[in-house]
Amino acid sequence: MKRYLKHLSMFLLIAGTVHQAYAQKVLPNMRPYDKRGLNMFEPPKNDTATFTHLQLKIGAGFTQQFQALRHSNEATPNIVNGVDQNKLITIGNGFNLATANLNLDAELADGIELNVITYLSSRHHNDTWVKGGYLQIDKLSFLHNQAIDHLMNYVRFRVGDFEINYGDAHFRRTDNGQAIQNPFVGNYIMDAFMTAISGEAYVMNKGWIGMIGVAGSQVNTTVTNPSSRGPAIYGKLGFDKQFTPDLRFRLTGSIYTNQKSPGNQLYNGDRGGSRYYLVMENTQATISNNAWSGEYNPQFSNHVTSIMINPFIQYRGLTFFGTYEHAQGRTGAETSNRKADQLVGDLLYYFGPRQNIYVGIRYDWVKGELPGVAQAVQVDRVQAALGWYIAPTVLLKAEYVDQRYHNYPTNNINYGGQFHGLMLEGTVGF
Repeated sequence: MKRYLKHLSMFLLIAGTVHQAYAQKVLPNMRPYDKRGLNMFEPPKNDTATFTHLQLKIGAGFTQQFQALRHSNEATPNIVNGVDQNKLITIGNGFNLATANLNLDAELADGIELNVITYLSSRHHNDTWVKGGYLQIDKLSFLHNQAIDHLMNYVRFRVGDFEINYGDAHFRRTDNGQAIQNPFVGNYIMDAFMTAISGEAYVMNKGWIGMIGVAGSQVNTTVTNPSSRGPAIYGKLGFDKQFTPDLRFRLTGSIYTNQKSPGNQLYNGDRGGSRYYLVMENTQATISNNAWSGEYNPQFSNHVTSIMINPFIQYRGLTFFGTYEHAQGRTGAETSNRKADQLVGDLLYYFGPRQNIYVGIRYDWVKGELPGVAQAVQVDRVQAALGWYIAPTVLLKAEYVDQRYHNYPTNNINYGGQFHGLMLEGTVGF
């Protein structure tokens, strides 16, 4: 009984702390984890906020899916030790592993904030892992210099080991348990996302935004083999303006380049894993070892240069977000670059008394060259979504997905491949 009461009291203490933290105002210059962060990209600077004392905000993201997908292929058998490596694993209807994030945000001083996110459970790592964190500086008032104070009205610095700000698509993707700002269930086929030890400098003024960053090229950095690695340089330039109460327009262009790395992870740096469990995987696959089912990895592990252009238009309840991405690079065993291109467009309409219901459709097309494959392969996907924000912190969504593979060699497991079906997802974010 004492043990039960101890556990109950601990739970009530944590729950009370979370409730109290959520009841606090959103920390200045930070993006909310609930519906308020929908269609928000870089958090705007709020230099009118006054600092009174250290504030800690505790939040979380929880997500659960029900999957009803089917897959098939036409690949020729590839028998290794008596096992056909091209035979697809049998999948059916069922619940996927629940995923969860723990979000900690703190206002440490005037204009100085800290963010730390922990993956409590994920497809790739079933146990707890720290995703990353950063220190964000929007004011340098402790220097007591008026010229610097004026400059910091337009400047922001961010340093740490965190999700790099390459492109705009990563603001609208599912990040493990944090899925409330993704209108769909799945992320992009070619998913540019990674965490790295990084430093970013921003300039923001009257809707214009410029950013330059320097980062490592791998999620897990090292001090060994220094001659095999170099820094990744990336940047963004764009414009974001609310022209009328009904009309908003944003356009950004981003670039990322890394000239040498023992294993660049721009396109395979997501430790959360894909939402489509075990699609197009063979009979020996496991959920954690094959965590990126349904995605396309161009395998630019040694060298990569990529650009991304993102338009965003919002008119009342109607939104359009697009992505054009062109990347080129190679593995360490190659001497010439290969190419990969991606085009994505999603159209959504929000309606209801608080625009809390939406319908949407997304088309995603990828064409790329793979090592040792003579012709470029193609993958395309259609996603149709229906969502309902029961509360700003709770979202239910349904998605029908259809993905098809083209031009793969006959001895590749993706030859003649496709998967399709229904996904249901419930997610909480605060």
